[in-house]
Amino acid sequence: MPEPLPMSLQFLNPLHWRRPFLFSVLLLMLVIWFGFIDTYSVRTRILLSNEKEELIKETERLREETAEFQQKMEALESDPGLLEQLAREEYGMRKPGETIYRVQE
Repeated sequence: MPEPLPMSLQFLNPLHWRRPFLFSVLLLMLVIWFGFIDTYSVRTRILLSNEKEELIKETERLREETAEFQQKMEALESDPGLLEQLAREEYGMRKPGETIYRVQE
């Protein structure tokens, strides 16, 4: 028959642990696993949720920007005077026989 372990080393043997302590260790391991280690851990879910919110905001900003460009395109297509003004100011175009003077501030 094997010799019993000295009292100082008995805490290493899980068979001598009490049930509440075993449940506490198991619960702690589960919290650590699902909180930090698992592929879909709580930490990962929080990070993905934050990223999702940022992407939703970016999508909304881009939709607003697209709507503004759409309005500008419609205005340019319907108003030839605005198109001519844009061509002159932005691209330096001129009508035949005109001279353009650029003034720098």
